[in-house]
Amino acid sequence: MATAVLTAVSAAYMTLVAFGNITDYGTNRAFVEHVFAMDTTFRSPDLMWRAITSQSLVTAAYVLIIAWESLTAVILLAAVVSWLRGHPTARPLSSTGWVLQAVLFGLGFLAIGGEWFAMWQSKTWNGLTPAFQNTTLATLGLILLHASKPSPQLAP
Repeated sequence: MATAVLTAVSAAYMTLVAFGNITDYGTNRAFVEHVFAMDTTFRSPDLMWRAITSQSLVTAAYVLIIAWESLTAVILLAAVVSWLRGHPTARPLSSTGWVLQAVLFGLGFLAIGGEWFAMWQSKTWNGLTPAFQNTTLATLGLILLHASKPSPQLAP
C-alpha cells in the first residue's frame, strides 16, 4: 500500500510539474535559458566555453524536458490506476516512472545543469534543491518498490 501511495504522490507531482511548464512556458523556459547561458555563474573563462546561447537549442532542450516530464507523469498515473485495480503492471510501471524521474532530475538537472553548466554557482537560476528533492523522491520509491515483496492483494 505504501508503494501505491508514493506512486500516487509522484504521479500528482509530476503531472503538476508538466502542467506548470506547459502553462507557464515563458518563465520556466527562462530558467533553462539562463542555466544554459551560464550568465549568472562566476563566468570563469575555463568554464564559459560550455555555455549555450542558441535560442533554438534552448527551446529544443526545454521542449524535451516538458515531453520527458509529461511521459513520466502519464506512466506514473497509469501505475496508480494499475495499483487501484490490483493489476500486475503496477510494479513495473511505478519502477519505470521513477527511473524516468530520477534520470531527468539526477542526470538532467543535478549532473548536467548543476555541474556541466555550473548551476551551483548561480544565486538566481539554481534548481539544485528541487532537483535533489525529485531525485530523492524517485530513489525512495524505487527502493521501497524493489525492497518489498508484491502483495497478494495488489499483484498476482
